[in-house]
Amino acid sequence: MKLLNNKVAVITGAAQGLGEALAQRLDKEGCSIVLADLNYEKVCEVAKPLKKAVACKVDVTKETEVDAMTQLAVDTFGRIDIFVNNAGIVISGPTDEFDVNKWRLVQDVNLWGYFICAKSAVKHMLKNKNGASFIQINSKSGKKGSFRNSAYAASKFGGIGLTQSLALEYAKDNIRFNAICPGNLLNSPLWVDSLFKQYAKNQGITEEEVRQKYLDQVPMGRSCEYEDVANVMVFLASDMSGYMTGQAINVTGGQEMR
Repeated sequence: MKLLNNKVAVITGAAQGLGEALAQRLDKEGCSIVLADLNYEKVCEVAKPLKKAVACKVDVTKETEVDAMTQLAVDTFGRIDIFVNNAGIVISGPTDEFDVNKWRLVQDVNLWGYFICAKSAVKHMLKNKNGASFIQINSKSGKKGSFRNSAYAASKFGGIGLTQSLALEYAKDNIRFNAICPGNLLNSPLWVDSLFKQYAKNQGITEEEVRQKYLDQVPMGRSCEYEDVANVMVFLASDMSGYMTGQAINVTGGQEMR
C-alpha cells in the first residue's frame, strides 16, 4: 500500500546521500516530486528514473530561487502537500580557530534556509483544503551539544525552535511542522567522504577510531541508515500522524532520548 499516493512533495538537498534516498522513498510511496539541489546535473540524474518528478536548481539561502522552486511545484503538480527540508551543511572545528564566515554559512544554510523554505511553502500550503506536512531533517545535535561542532549544533537547536514556533502559528490551518533528528549516518557519503576526516583531525585520532567512538555511543550498536529516517518521514508526511505537530522525533538507536 502506498501511504502517500497522489501527494505532491518538494525535497531540498536531493542530489545525493540522505536526500536522494528520501526522494526515492517518496516516489515509492506514490508522490509527485520536485527535487531541488545546488548540483543541478546530479539532481536531474536522481529525478530521471522516478515516476513523476522534476528537478530544479536552488540555493536555499536565496529567497527568489526558493520561491521559484515552490512555484514550479504548484505549476507542475497543482499544489504542495509535503515539504522535506533536507538541505544542510556541516563544518566543524574548535571555536578558537573557527572562521566566522564559515560559522555564519552553516547558519545561513541550515537555519535561514529552513526559514526561507518554510515561508515560501506556507504561502501555497495555506490554499490546501486538507492541510499539509512540513518536515525538517534535523539531527541529534539539535538536542545535545556537539564537541567542536558548535556551528552545526547551534543551527539545529535553532531549527527545533523554529519547528515548534511554526507548528504553533499554523496549527489552525492544519499545516503540521515536525522535525526528524537522525543519529549518525556512518555509512553515508557525508561521513565516509568528509566527517570521518574532519573529526579525526579535530580529535587527534584515526578515522577508524572515530567510527568506533560513535558506534560505542549507540545502545542499539549500529549506524543510523537512510531507511530508518525514511520510515519516520513517511509517517510524518502521512495522515497517520495527523494529530502530531511541533515534534522533534529521535531516530538514534537510543543514543538520544529527550
